[in-house]
Amino acid sequence: MMSLFFAAALGCSYVYLRRKDPRMLRNGLVLVAACWFAAVGALDVLSQWFPWTSWITLALFALTPLAIVVLAGFLISNGATMMRHEGRSLGNLLSLIAGVALLGLPAVALLLVTTLNPVAIGMAALLFFLCSYFGVVFVVFLAYAVVYGRMKHSTTPDAVVILGSQIINGKVPPLLRSRLDKGIEVYHAVPSAAAPLLIPSGGQGADEAMPEGVAMAEYLVAAGIPGEHVAAEDQAVNTAQNLQLSTVVARAHGRTGAMVVVTNNYHVLRAALLSRKLGLDAQVVGSPTARYFLPSAFLREFVAILQEHRKLHVFMCLPFLALTGLLTAAIVLVSQ
Repeated sequence: MMSLFFAAALGCSYVYLRRKDPRMLRNGLVLVAACWFAAVGALDVLSQWFPWTSWITLALFALTPLAIVVLAGFLISNGATMMRHEGRSLGNLLSLIAGVALLGLPAVALLLVTTLNPVAIGMAALLFFLCSYFGVVFVVFLAYAVVYGRMKHSTTPDAVVILGSQIINGKVPPLLRSRLDKGIEVYHAVPSAAAPLLIPSGGQGADEAMPEGVAMAEYLVAAGIPGEHVAAEDQAVNTAQNLQLSTVVARAHGRTGAMVVVTNNYHVLRAALLSRKLGLDAQVVGSPTARYFLPSAFLREFVAILQEHRKLHVFMCLPFLALTGLLTAAIVLVSQ
């Protein structure tokens, strides 16, 4: 019953924190913890009422290795699909790399343990600790990314910022088109008397015929948006600059109120975290993405968030290093 109590307390905390500011990754940690305690509590109650359900729980744990193998196979298959459709850049290979790692790291850990060398066993333990930690962090990130992406924005925007991505031969590709169509949807949801300013944002890459913001603006006008309601931002080279420079454009047009930022669904949470970090009054909404693209895209976003908070994660991993050292020393003492 204590598990259910913790679940209820964490659930209330999540509701409070989400209402205070939904653009916080800690909300995801509290949500996942609440779900974990709720599941443990529910299984405990079921095992008391129906003792045979405990066997189902044991069976689920026993099938965990099989689930990991199935997940690895899916990721490897998705990686092959990404190579066919999107090319062989590192970002496109992340799902393939993750699938191979899921199969390879347990094998490496097992080989280290079978050497019976204290240092090797310590390295296997450290590998286990780090994989467990980053696995939990990824679950928190993915769960809250999905939850945040499904939230409905509750503000009437003064400006709608549409984040850019690569254009091909001066044209808007499907990935970027979905963002623009979502921006148009948000625009039309606002009464015409309070129509927001649409700000397509993106600079010009070395392999692009024109700035992304300009190509996006042309798409919006061709789709029927009045030209006076479109103002392109054509200098940004990353998401932070998209947000900062678009804010400058909005203010230059007298739009100082709340903003809605539009991006693809996999990118929503990181854009929201950045908007909060920059002190912007903004909500972020997501547009659909091709399903085969999502695994690598979410992994890429996860890596980006880890990099942005690398000092925190290095600090969180220090206890694992200390525990590994103690374990290695204990094995050395026992073996003498």
